[in-house]
Amino acid sequence: MNRNTGMIVTVITALLCSCCSLFTCIMGFGGVTGNGTYSLGGVDQPMPPAAGYALLCLSAILILVPVVVGFFSLRKKPESAGPNEPLPPAS
Repeated sequence: MNRNTGMIVTVITALLCSCCSLFTCIMGFGGVTGNGTYSLGGVDQPMPPAAGYALLCLSAILILVPVVVGFFSLRKKPESAGPNEPLPPAS
């Protein structure tokens, strides 16, 4: 993968993951503080704090995904020995 493709992949994953992580962070914060609700069968119920903490952990993971993708796609790979170079002597 060349550098331009790696940059495009990093930007796309950053946009997708940042939108998802922002939404899950807001929902998680609402669940932790007791302000989050969800509708089940037409009845609004408060979100359990455990679900809020799980959403906050999920948002942290989603924030790390573009960082990892950027690291692996944009890092400088070590140069391998070409086919014309002699092999080192065996000892």
